[in-house]
Amino acid sequence: MINDIDNLTGVTIAICFSMLLSCATASRIQEDSRNAEVYFNQGNDYIGKGQYDQAISEFDKALIIDPRYALAYNNRGSAYLGKGQHRMAILDFCKAVEIDPSYAEAYYNRASAYFRIGQYDQAISDLNEVIAINPTDAEAYYNRGNAYCKKGFFIKAIMDYSKALEINPDDAEAYRNRGIAYGEQGLYGQAITDFTKALQMDPGDSEAYLGRGIVHASRGQNDLAIFDFNKALEIDSKYGKAYYNRAVVYFSMGEYDKCWMDVIRALQLGFQIPPEFLDDLHKASGSQDVKGLIFESQSTTNL
Repeated sequence: MINDIDNLTGVTIAICFSMLLSCATASRIQEDSRNAEVYFNQGNDYIGKGQYDQAISEFDKALIIDPRYALAYNNRGSAYLGKGQHRMAILDFCKAVEIDPSYAEAYYNRASAYFRIGQYDQAISDLNEVIAINPTDAEAYYNRGNAYCKKGFFIKAIMDYSKALEINPDDAEAYRNRGIAYGEQGLYGQAITDFTKALQMDPGDSEAYLGRGIVHASRGQNDLAIFDFNKALEIDSKYGKAYYNRAVVYFSMGEYDKCWMDVIRALQLGFQIPPEFLDDLHKASGSQDVKGLIFESQSTTNL
């Protein structure tokens, strides 16, 4: 009986020590969690200030304490993205979704990184995941539409922009980009309607003026095209693509002096004009040394 009591006492003491150890461990975990969150929040503050190196350092500390902190991986990835280190960002976003496969923001951010390095299939795959998690995410449809446009899949892009606009009818950029896709498909009436809608919502969108101008030019409506290119250049006087497209219209009208002026300005801004267009302009106008012009414009650009 005495032995039984001794054994019982021993068990009781062991249980007590075990409880103390559990309490201490739980307290340590809570403290570590709080410290990790402190570093995480400091990292977020640095991101808000555009201080990405400092942000990364804080997220590193948070992840040392809690290696399964999915939010810290995601936000450190965002800091790498801010620095233009896309591969490093992708690694962190991969880790975030490995820890939390339902983490829509990490899929979205990884899609953004893939898009920036031209890996459009991977971007589309990640945006598919975002849409599967949240079927009413208008931005995901919009950005998947952008990726489809980059791949030349304009019908799919139109479908995604239309879905984005169904969810959010106030997205001027979705109207503009759907206008671009319609234009690429030769659906000029729909394109002009979308560009006009985009400009009603955002009169300062130089890209929408450019897009509508290109469609007008494609339809032979040169005066309307020049009007739109002029508006684009009023908004952005360094818009090389607008100078080039206006030059193309002037060329078609036989106004070669105006064409050359726009060509020179576009080249000075660093816009790459197709050499065959320069050759055609040289032959048609009988003026300007094309090679000398290109050299001169590149020298001006490098100053």
